[in-house]
Amino acid sequence: MTDLFQSLAQLENLCKQLYETTDTTTRLQAEKALVEFTNSPDCLSKCQLLLERGSSSYSQLLAATCLTKLVSRTNNPLPLEQRIDIRNYVLNYLATRPKLATFVTQALIQLYARITKLGWFDCQKDDYVFRNAITDVTRFLQDSVEYCIIGVTILSQLTNEINQADTTHPLTKHRKIASSFRDSSLFDIFTLSCNLLKQASGKNLNLNDESQHGLLMQLLKLTHNCLNFDFIGTSTDESSDDLCTVQIPTSWRSAFLDSSTLQLFFDLYHSIPPSFSPLVLSCLVQIASVRRSLFNNAERAKFLSHLVDGVKRILENPQSLSDPNNYHEFCRLLARLKSNYQLGELVKVENYPEVIRLIANFTVTSLQHWEFAPNSVHYLLSLWQRLAASVPYVKATEPHMLETYTPEVTKAYITSRLESVHIILSRDGLEDPLEDTGLVQQQLDQLSTIGRCEYEKTCALLVQLFDQSAQSYQELLQSASASPMDIAVQEGRLTWLVYIIGAVIGGRVSFASTDEQDAMDGELVCRQKQYWDMVFLICIFCLLSLPQTHHQLYRRLSEVLGLNDETMVLSVFIGKIITNLKYWGRCEPITSKTLQLLNDLSIGYPFLSCSVRKLVKLSAVQFMLNNHTSEHFSFLGINNQSNLTDMRCRTTFYTALGRLLMVDLGEDEDQYEQFMLPLTAAFEAVAQMFSTNSFNEQEAKRTLVGLVRDLRGIAFAFNAKTSFMMLFEWIYPSYMPILQRAIELWYHDPACTTPVLKLMAELVHNRSQRLQFDVSSPNGILLFRETSKMITMYGNRILTLGEVPKDQVYALKLKGISICFSMLKAALSGSYVNFGVFRLYGDDALDNALQTFIKLLLSIPHSDLLDYPKLSQSYYSLLEVLTQDHMNFIASLEPHVIMYILSSISEGLTALDTMVCTGCCSCLDHIVTYLFKQLSRSTKKRTTPLTQESDRFLHIMQQHPEMIQQMLSTVLNIIIFEDCRNQWSMSRPLLGLILLNEKYFSDLRNSIVNSQPPEKQQAMHLCFENLMEGIERNLLTKNRDRFTQNLSAFRREVNDSMKNSTYGVNSNDMMS
Repeated sequence: MTDLFQSLAQLENLCKQLYETTDTTTRLQAEKALVEFTNSPDCLSKCQLLLERGSSSYSQLLAATCLTKLVSRTNNPLPLEQRIDIRNYVLNYLATRPKLATFVTQALIQLYARITKLGWFDCQKDDYVFRNAITDVTRFLQDSVEYCIIGVTILSQLTNEINQADTTHPLTKHRKIASSFRDSSLFDIFTLSCNLLKQASGKNLNLNDESQHGLLMQLLKLTHNCLNFDFIGTSTDESSDDLCTVQIPTSWRSAFLDSSTLQLFFDLYHSIPPSFSPLVLSCLVQIASVRRSLFNNAERAKFLSHLVDGVKRILENPQSLSDPNNYHEFCRLLARLKSNYQLGELVKVENYPEVIRLIANFTVTSLQHWEFAPNSVHYLLSLWQRLAASVPYVKATEPHMLETYTPEVTKAYITSRLESVHIILSRDGLEDPLEDTGLVQQQLDQLSTIGRCEYEKTCALLVQLFDQSAQSYQELLQSASASPMDIAVQEGRLTWLVYIIGAVIGGRVSFASTDEQDAMDGELVCRQKQYWDMVFLICIFCLLSLPQTHHQLYRRLSEVLGLNDETMVLSVFIGKIITNLKYWGRCEPITSKTLQLLNDLSIGYPFLSCSVRKLVKLSAVQFMLNNHTSEHFSFLGINNQSNLTDMRCRTTFYTALGRLLMVDLGEDEDQYEQFMLPLTAAFEAVAQMFSTNSFNEQEAKRTLVGLVRDLRGIAFAFNAKTSFMMLFEWIYPSYMPILQRAIELWYHDPACTTPVLKLMAELVHNRSQRLQFDVSSPNGILLFRETSKMITMYGNRILTLGEVPKDQVYALKLKGISICFSMLKAALSGSYVNFGVFRLYGDDALDNALQTFIKLLLSIPHSDLLDYPKLSQSYYSLLEVLTQDHMNFIASLEPHVIMYILSSISEGLTALDTMVCTGCCSCLDHIVTYLFKQLSRSTKKRTTPLTQESDRFLHIMQQHPEMIQQMLSTVLNIIIFEDCRNQWSMSRPLLGLILLNEKYFSDLRNSIVNSQPPEKQQAMHLCFENLMEGIERNLLTKNRDRFTQNLSAFRREVNDSMKNSTYGVNSNDMMS
C-alpha cells in the first residue's frame, strides 16, 4: 500500500511539472513519463485512485484524460461491463463533487460523452445501456444551479461529440450513431433546452449572479449544438455557411410551427447581457435557415413574417449591435433572409417597406464604418447581391423598392472605400483592405451585381468620382509642392475606382445589356486612359466576350481611344503585357497576373469572339516568340538574390508561348529550332558545368531549375503529336543525362528535384495521344527506360535521408514521392509501351521501377497516405493501373507488402475524397476478380498449373480472410447506411467479395436482418433475396451488370425499410 501511495505521489508531482513548470526540459521529461503511464497495464486502476485520492486538480485531469484514451482505443477495447462501471462512476463523481475545477469537470464530461457515443449500439439484456442520457442528467437538472449547469453541459458535450467524426473509428460507424441519436434523442434534448430557456426567461434573471450566467450560457450552447447538428451527414463546409440549409427532420415540425419558439430567442436577445447575445443570434441564424420543404406555402409565409418582425425589432433597437460579435451574427442572420427565402415571399411580408428601409440604412451605416467589423461586410453584400439578382424574376405585384435602396448601398460602398484611403495612410496599425486581394475580389464580385441594378446611377457616380480623382492626381503630379501623402491618397482612390469599374463592367454577363448600358460601359473604360493598369485590360477582356454588333460600346472606344476593332484591342493587351514583363519583371504580383492574362489569351476561350490566330499575327507576339530571353524579359534571368521557387511563373510564360507557337508551327522544324535556341544554350551551359570537377553550384541550380520550368510549360502546351515529337527528339537522348545527373546531385533539395520530376512526369504523359511512335521506333521503350532510371535514382537516394521532422516530411520527401507515383502511373497507362518485352529480353527497367515503388510505399505510414491529398490521389491512381495491368507483380509480393496494400485500400474505401474512394473500388475489383479467376482455375483440371505467384497469392488470402471480409463489410455498410455518391463503383467489387465469402456474407445478412425490429425483419430478408435474384456464380460482364441493377433496387428498398427504424446493426458484426 505504501508503494501505491508513493506511486500516486510521483504521478501528482509529474502532473505539476507538466502543467506548472517553466523549464522546458523538466516538462518534456514529465510528459514522457506520463505517456508511459497511460500505456501501462495498471493505468485504469491508478486513474480511479487518482480521482479518489488525488490532492490536485491536475492529477484529476490526468486521470480523466487517460480514461478517455482507454475507452477510445480500437485495439483491445475495454469490456462492456467495465465501460458501464466507468460511466456510472463518472456520473456519481460529478454528482458528489460540484466544486471541481472547471477543466476537470469538462474532462470528465468529455469522458462520459465518449463512452456514450462509442457504446451507442451496445446491448445488455436487450437494453441499449448507453442511450439513457436524459435520464442520467435528470437528477442534475432537479438540483441547484451548479448541478443544473453540469447536467446541461453533459447534454451539450454529448450532442457535440456525436456530431463530430474522428479519424480513429470508421466513418460508417459515426454516421450510423449520429443518425440513431438524431432519431431517438436529439429532439427530446432540443425540446428540453428550449423549455429550460423559457423557464429562465420567464423568471427575473439575476444578471449579477455568475452561476445563473453560467447556466444561461450552457443552455444556449446546448440549443445551438442541437440546431447545428449534421442531420443528414453532409459535413457542411463552414467556409460556405452563407449558403447552408439546416436539414431539420420532419418530426421537428411542431417546434417550428409554434411561433413561441422563434419568439423565445428574439425575447432572450433583448433581455440578456450583450455578452450572451451572439449565441442567441447564432441560434436564430440556424432557425432562419431551416429547409423550405419543412413548411407549406402558408406556414412558410407565417414563419417568415415572425422572423422579419424580429429582425425589425432588432434594427429599431440596435444598441447591442455595437458589440462586434453581435454585429457579425446579425449580419449572418440578414444574409439568411435571402439565401433561404425568395424576394417574392419577402415583399409580401406586412412590414416589408419599413424593414427594407431599415436594412438599407443599417447597411449604409455599416459600410461607412468599414473598420468596425470588416469580415462581416461580406454577409451584407451577399444579401443585397441576391436581392438585386432576383429583381428580373419577381412576379409579385408588391413593390420591392430595390430601385430606391440599391443605389444607396452602391454609393456607400464606393465612397467609403475612397474615404478609407486617407485614414489608412494617416494612421498606423490599420489594415489596408487593398492588401487582401481575396477579400477585395469577393466584395467586388458581389458589388458587380448590386451596381448593375439601376446601372445609370452607378455609372454616373463612377464617372464623376473618377474624373475628380484623375484631375486631382494630374494636378498633384504637375505641382512642385505636392506632398507624397497627397499623391499616395489619390493613387489609392484611383486604384479603388479602377477595381470597382472593372467589377461593374464584368457584371454585365449576368444582365441583358442594352445599347444604353453598352455606351455607359464604353464611357467607364475610356475614363481609365489616364490611369492605365492591368484592371483596365480586364475591363476590355470582359468586353471582348461581346460580338462587334455592340456598336455603342465600340463606337465609344473608337472615339476616345482609337480602338476600332478586336485586333487593335488585342494590340493594346499585348503591348501592356510586354511592358509589364520588361519593366516589372522583379515584381512577382504584377508578373504573375500579367502572365495569367497572357495565358488566358493564348487559350482562346470559346466565349471570346477574338481568335488566337489574330493574336499570333500581331508583331508584338512575334517579338515575344523570337526574343524570349533575359535581355528582353528580366524575370527569365538568374537573380542570385531570389529564391528558386520564384521561377514558377516561367512555366506559365512558356505554356502561353508554346500555344502561340503551335498555331502556325505545323511541321516546320527550322522555326521550332529557332524558338528553342535560348533553351539549347541553357542546356549546353549546364552540361558544360557538369563536365568540370568544380562549378558554381548555385548558378547551376538556378540555370537548370529555370530551364526545366520553361520546358515543362512547352511540354504542357505541345499536345499534338507533330509538335511533341519535335520536343522529344530535341531533348532525347542529348539532354536526358543532364536531368538524371541533377537528380543524383541534388536529390535532397526539393527546390531542384521537384521541377525536374514534374518535367519528366509531363514528358511521359500521353495527353491527347501525342505520344504515338512509328511501328519501327523503339522510342516508347527508351522513354520508359529513362523514366525508370529517374524513379529508381531518386527513390533509392531519397530513402537515405533518414528521419525527417513531421512538419517537413511532405516538402522534403512525400512531395517528390507523389510526383514519382504520378510519373510511373502516366508511363504505365500511356499505351505507348509493350511492357511484356522487358521480361522477354531480360530488361530490368520495369522491375526496377516497380520495386522502387514498393520501397517508397513501405516508407510511408498509412496515415500519411490519406493525410496528404495529392499523395493520396497519385498513389491510388497508380495502384489502380497496377492492379489492372500488372496483377502478376502484385501477386508476387511478400505477404507483409500485400497486407499493407490491402489495408491501404480498405482505409481508402471510407475516404472523404470521392476520387480516392472510387479508385480504391476499382483496385479492389481488379484484385477480387483476379482471386476469383485463380480460384476457379485451381478447382478445374487443367494441363497448365497455376503460376507460382498466383498460387502464393491465393495462399496468403486464405491465411488472412479477415482482410477481404472487412472490406466486404465496409462496402456493404457504405451502400446501406451512407449517402453513397459512387454507388456504381462500389457495386463492381461487391459481387466478387460476396462470391469469395459466401458464408461470411450469409452471416452478415442474418445479423442485419436480426438487428431490425421484428415487424421489419421479413422485409429486410426479402431485400437481400432480391439482391441475389438471377445472379450466377461468375464475374462475367452480363452478370455484373445485372447485380449492379439489383443493388440499386436493393438500396432503395433498404432505405425505405429503415426510414422509420432507430434500430441498428450490432456493432460487433458491422462496425468494428
